[in-house]
Amino acid sequence: MNTPARPPGAVDDRRFFLINEDDRMVNSRRARKLSAVVGHYDRERNRLSMSFPDGRLVEGEIELANTINSCFFARELPVLLVDGPWADALSAFTGRDLRLVMVPPGVPGTDRGRAGSVSLSSRGSLERLEQEAGHDVDSRRFRMLIEVDGVEPHGEDAWIGRRVRIGTAEIRFNGHIGRCIVTGLDPDTGRGDMPTLELLRQYREGLDTSERLAFGIYGEVLAPGTVSRGDQVLLADSRH
Repeated sequence: MNTPARPPGAVDDRRFFLINEDDRMVNSRRARKLSAVVGHYDRERNRLSMSFPDGRLVEGEIELANTINSCFFARELPVLLVDGPWADALSAFTGRDLRLVMVPPGVPGTDRGRAGSVSLSSRGSLERLEQEAGHDVDSRRFRMLIEVDGVEPHGEDAWIGRRVRIGTAEIRFNGHIGRCIVTGLDPDTGRGDMPTLELLRQYREGLDTSERLAFGIYGEVLAPGTVSRGDQVLLADSRH
């Protein structure tokens, strides 16, 4: 009997992304205005909607075209071209020639692959950054899949190499998430308004982390399950 493959991460997380004319991935680092567009995918109805800052709603049923090989961060990733109104709307909004693609089911849509399909940070870490910034910091800047409370600032760093049970799912965390300039963009407008990297450098530079200027950790799904707001987070093993 074949053993079912482990899911690569949360259902439909990072299922879509954008590519340019050279089939290379384009994100908010290259087109900052993308941060201001909010997408919603209804898998049951096979529909995708995108809300633009001016109030426009671009939506419709998804139709898939041919498969192509894209350059996703530093790796090659087979994707499906998506037909519909979204690419034209995003191209006009950003002033770039963009195409929308879908990651096939079972393929992790993250730059670290299956080993990094889950991301997590603590509320304590965000509060520590707020101390450096001198003001509230919107956690959406970091686009984390899971945020936990009740942990000391950057206490999640100690979970690397360990299995953690969150809800009924079991995750193994594999490394630190090094940050880029996108975290300095306002999540609603895409404008650069916070020197996030400089703030992290003030108190995180030189630490023994797997990636520089780390904020949060990444991991992989060992046992699938359901994760809901308010679930307990339990360390499932001793350090090894």
